[in-house]
Amino acid sequence: MEQRIVGRAASDGLAIGPAVILRALEAASRAKGSIAEEHAALAAAVVRARQAVAELIERLEGDAAELIGFQMALLEDDALTEAAYARIERGAAADLAWRAAMAEEIAGYESADDEYFRARAADLADIRDRVLRHLFGLGDDGELPSGAIIVARDLAPSTFLGVDWSKGGGIALGEGSPTSHVAMLARGRGVPMVVGLGQAWERLTGQVLVDGGRAVVVVDPSPELLLSARAEGDELMHRKANAIARQCEPALTRDGTAVAVLVNISGPADMTTVPARACDGVGLARTEFLTANLLRDEEAQYRAYAELVRWADGRPVTIRTLDAGGDKPIPGYTLDGESNPFLGLRGLRLSLRHPDIFRVQLRALARAAVLGPLKVMLPMVTNVAELDAARGHWRAVLDELAGGNVAFAEPAFGIMVEVPAAALAAQHFAADFFSIGTNDLTQYATAASRDGAEVADYADVLHPGVLAMIAHVVGAGRARGVDVSICGDAAGDVRAIPALLKAGVRALSVSPGLLPQVKAAIRELDLARRGEGA
Repeated sequence: MEQRIVGRAASDGLAIGPAVILRALEAASRAKGSIAEEHAALAAAVVRARQAVAELIERLEGDAAELIGFQMALLEDDALTEAAYARIERGAAADLAWRAAMAEEIAGYESADDEYFRARAADLADIRDRVLRHLFGLGDDGELPSGAIIVARDLAPSTFLGVDWSKGGGIALGEGSPTSHVAMLARGRGVPMVVGLGQAWERLTGQVLVDGGRAVVVVDPSPELLLSARAEGDELMHRKANAIARQCEPALTRDGTAVAVLVNISGPADMTTVPARACDGVGLARTEFLTANLLRDEEAQYRAYAELVRWADGRPVTIRTLDAGGDKPIPGYTLDGESNPFLGLRGLRLSLRHPDIFRVQLRALARAAVLGPLKVMLPMVTNVAELDAARGHWRAVLDELAGGNVAFAEPAFGIMVEVPAAALAAQHFAADFFSIGTNDLTQYATAASRDGAEVADYADVLHPGVLAMIAHVVGAGRARGVDVSICGDAAGDVRAIPALLKAGVRALSVSPGLLPQVKAAIRELDLARRGEGA
């Protein structure tokens, strides 16, 4: 019998397929050996799990790889296995010892005061299950049926990234958040996703329909519903195909207002998603791909920036300086043990703590600016003194390059506006441009973590207070005569675009996969009509 379950919309689209429930392997078992054998079995399982995560990271690029770097760091930490080995020494089987040790770790994360750590409990559960699968001789998740609907309590980014979504499929989660990293990945890849289904997720079996736009999951949909859903799905595919066919055309509203649509780049793979001519430039190029061994490698950084500038082919490229910290740790660079990483040493704050590393990046950026219109963006700026300090390093680097007869150019020097204090005081920043990071701006302004399922409804970019700050930054930019853009997740949310344009925004930077539909959404708007624009 057809059963409808309402959750929260996380990623638009329709998917119909067999439900595949990802559980924590509660029913699996194995024969127990001697203490030495159990110790060796757990050690081997951890090594194989570590290798699987490393192989996954190698297949990914940019922020996708960084999202599961946390798992690798944990698997390489001997402290994670000490408690399990101690239980084995007292006579426990390897799988039971591992379950118990990880249950304590997960409980600690879930009960943490900081929302960031509570959200990371899903990664720990993923690590637990990876090791258990190897202990039971099951390997990793294996091939999922084509077009399967993944059903789980929550989903770690590594699990999402290990699925071939080109075959279709969708996601239905008991918990999760529309602003989580997995939801962002799903939207970027066009995977329908509904979260917040509660305990009902455990009853999702058989054929399932996921309606991401309406936030509904239907178990055993009727023939009539399947027929209408498939027709609607075909229409969505048709509209998507039309949007892709027109992706190289300018984004003009019905009343003729031009809106620049740029792309966010996290790594080389993103440059293959859309042709450069389809975008108006790169609004955000992340440099968190810089691992600890690349932070001091000026030549490697220069080559990466040069490749991006050449790809843009004369279009502006905005490269953000290292935005480490928060949920993007870099061993040996970021601080360990911060009680609240999102409110700690992040972005520019860390760069100013490591001026030698900061200057290496600035040198590489200045050299790459010779090749095309490159712009440098500073993340997590809070006060004018930080911008002044960064400019001091910038001037010193340019003097060094000039003295060494090294070819360089001086690009625009702007800031990312993602701290509410900076947004409200934007008129005081003598930056060459402003780029609004709506993800952090929203979570700081609403006191609601982007990964917090319990507070997901609060983390809304359409909150009047958040929109008021965006409008204030736009006004400050106009008064100073500098460009203002949005590079956060809201720029690719077609439901938020009308409000953003009404607030005065005229430049959006989105994930490459979202560019066609964002342009299509803009073309549907008439800013001259009351209620649709400023």
